[in-house]
Order: sequence, then structure tokens, then C-alpha cells
Amino acid sequence: MTIRATALVAVLSLALGANVAIAANSQQSKMTDCNKQAGDKKGDDRKAFMKSCLSAAPAAASAPMTQQQKMTACNQQASDKKGDERKTFMKSCLSNKG
Repeated sequence: MTIRATALVAVLSLALGANVAIAANSQQSKMTDCNKQAGDKKGDDRKAFMKSCLSAAPAAASAPMTQQQKMTACNQQASDKKGDERKTFMKSCLSNKG
């Protein structure tokens, strides 16, 4: 490999590594934020909330959702749930700020 090609590989490796670190840090921040928002929720209610919160788009990357958009998104996420589980999930999902 020439010196130029070696330098290019090094620069690309550093850039890719920085992107991975940013993504990991972003996910870590999201987990921290969701944990704070979950507050004193317990059991299935907390589990449903965390799933919804962690799967939501990053707050900085998206504008606040309208109530209709939130309802649509929550319904899609709850498609496999029934009865009390669905009710608990929907309550948590719809009350999620964002």
C-alpha cells in the first residue's frame, strides 16, 4: 500500500469509529432519558413505557408529534397486544412526552 492509501484508510477508520462512538453515546443518552421519564413505573407498565421510549425517534431529530401521529404510532406498536396489556401499553405510550 502506498503512503497515501494507508493515510486514507486511517482517516476512514477514525471517521467510522467516531460515528460508532456517537451512535453508542446517543443510545446511552436515550436510555438515561427514558429511565428518568419512566420514574416510578413498575412491571409491565415500565416495560411497555421503556420499549416505546427507546424505539421513538431521537427528540432532537424530530418535531413534537401531534396527538393523531402519536395515536397512529402507538397503535402500530401495540398491534400484537390484547386486553389489559394493550390498555397499559397505550396509556403509557400516549402519555409519553414527544
